[in-house]
Amino acid sequence: MVKPNRLPKGGTVGVIAPAGPPNQENLEYGIRFLTNLGLKVKIGKNIGKINGYLAGKDEERLEDLHEMFLDHEVKGIFCACGGYGTGRIAAQINYEIIRKNPKIFWGYSDITFLHTAIRQQTGLVTFHGPMLGSDVGKKDIHPLSKVGFRQLFQPWEITYSEQISPLEVLEEGTAVGELVGGNLTLLVSTLGTKFEIDTKDKILFIEDIHEEPRTVDRMLNQLYMAGKLEAANGILIGDFCGCEPKRNPSLTLEEVISHYTALAGKPALKGFQIGHCNPHIAIPLGVQAELNTFEKRITVESGIL
Repeated sequence: MVKPNRLPKGGTVGVIAPAGPPNQENLEYGIRFLTNLGLKVKIGKNIGKINGYLAGKDEERLEDLHEMFLDHEVKGIFCACGGYGTGRIAAQINYEIIRKNPKIFWGYSDITFLHTAIRQQTGLVTFHGPMLGSDVGKKDIHPLSKVGFRQLFQPWEITYSEQISPLEVLEEGTAVGELVGGNLTLLVSTLGTKFEIDTKDKILFIEDIHEEPRTVDRMLNQLYMAGKLEAANGILIGDFCGCEPKRNPSLTLEEVISHYTALAGKPALKGFQIGHCNPHIAIPLGVQAELNTFEKRITVESGIL
């Protein structure tokens, strides 16, 4: 585990779009949020490019990623938005650059592929949190979503309990392990690649958006058959936004998730406002966490030095 250094007061951070093209108006508002935190901002030179559903060509998005990690002035890197595209560049990333220049890396959704690849190739702790163009740049952003950025300035142990949102026990127990995971669709897309998600003795976190219960069923079944659910020490269920059935008859999302957590037989809690939701509570990935269903909470250690 390699924790990045905290952001210094008045420090410089970079903004890139390694997946889809961001809403430029929202992005500008999100950048102002960073400057209001007292940060200086560098923009990736290709961030305004559009190549269909991608924010520029693969080599352009890759170039921005490499340049931000190589830039010694930049102390943290924020992703503008998700969408699709990080899996296309994962195999071309020079992970030695990241290994030699560890720094804060922040995003979620399609960025899950990069979280997984970077952590497993370099050991770097990364951050699953709301993004500038798709979350922070919206006028209805919840104050709790903004508060999460404070964990980048000073070491901050996160305790998520029912004081934040109602939590439901799916399988009783306690679990300790490295917190890994992210978007379910992206985690499944790593299977069979050299970036395949490692869940052994980990606490697995999952979330998703706009997937019908039968699609969630298919993906959880694939994780289960690949041994990823049973290998985990515990399972953390985040937000599944807009995942209602569009055709009937159908199992409910709750029935699907409960089926697979029961098959896994590991402590499991659901109801966490982490993912495509508002508020979106930011968490570090790759650090130690403790899941306790009896107290309905998870405690996550700080992700910075």
